[in-house]
Amino acid sequence: MRLEEFDYYLPEGLIAQHPIYPRDHARLMVLNRKNQSITHKKFFQIIDYFESGDVLVLNNTKVVRARIKGVNKETGGKREVFLLKRRSEFEWLALTRPNRRIHAGDRIVVNEDVTIEVKEKGSNGENVVQFVSKSNLSMREILESIGNVPLPPYIKGKIMDEKEYQTIFAEKEGAVASPTAGLHFTKALLDALKNKGVIIVYVTLHVGLGTFKPVKEEIIEHHKMHEEEFFVPEETARIVNKAKEKGGRVFACGTTVVRTLETASAYNGKLKSMSGKTKLFIKPGYPFKIVDAIITNFHFPRTTLLMLVSAFAGKEFTLHAYDVAVKEHYRFYSFGDAMLII
Repeated sequence: MRLEEFDYYLPEGLIAQHPIYPRDHARLMVLNRKNQSITHKKFFQIIDYFESGDVLVLNNTKVVRARIKGVNKETGGKREVFLLKRRSEFEWLALTRPNRRIHAGDRIVVNEDVTIEVKEKGSNGENVVQFVSKSNLSMREILESIGNVPLPPYIKGKIMDEKEYQTIFAEKEGAVASPTAGLHFTKALLDALKNKGVIIVYVTLHVGLGTFKPVKEEIIEHHKMHEEEFFVPEETARIVNKAKEKGGRVFACGTTVVRTLETASAYNGKLKSMSGKTKLFIKPGYPFKIVDAIITNFHFPRTTLLMLVSAFAGKEFTLHAYDVAVKEHYRFYSFGDAMLII
């Protein structure tokens, strides 16, 4: 398939710059694959589409304070470090800016206590850095004291509270971007789902920046997928498998959950407890094994996220829904509105 088949026009004014409050009052577009219908709701009304015995799977990853500012110890020039992936306790793979002025051996001073040493200059701006704390702070303490929660570049303003970019069930630190479909859930809505007999379980996939990168290959089958760490607990696998055996449906909240469940599933439809790294590229033609419904936000054109949604809902139906979303002035991307595909 060609990349141009996954393009659409989006006016810049529809890119959400702040979240809706309460979170579950965002708009919800419901796509019914069976009858090809589109319905417009509020997110809290999603409960109407669940039945007792269904399973809702959420990603409990937590965004780390991955953006850090400092100065070059020798020149005093301003530097920014954006953490991508932890390699050891104090060593990370990171983007450093301005990268053309970064060299192996550079020391970036953050404050009187913390210095970041550039250990290796890598390709594509990804360098190996190491944190040094004079007072022997732990890595968590270092990030709590000097780091900032990163926001996507298309969000121009500042958030009032970093919790705005965390789900209310965020627990496992490691992501550099939020699993944004989960931002719509409130405690009241999750409690209401439980009271209806919906079983809520968790997986972990640490979202990386590669999730949002546009595909550059004109033939999408040539695209090499980014790699992300994931974990499926034994309890989650047991509950999902039991529910499927009894005819319950699995609702995956977000493309990260979809990729995790499908990576950890066998072709007999059984979910396995496992941890590892996934490069699974879900595109039209993919045979879904576990997921019965998807909750997601509206995604960038020409991305693997849009291709995943197209694989589940059908490319033509998906792009038609996006055209409707633009005409109806839905809010797009991380702080935007939601879509439920059933």
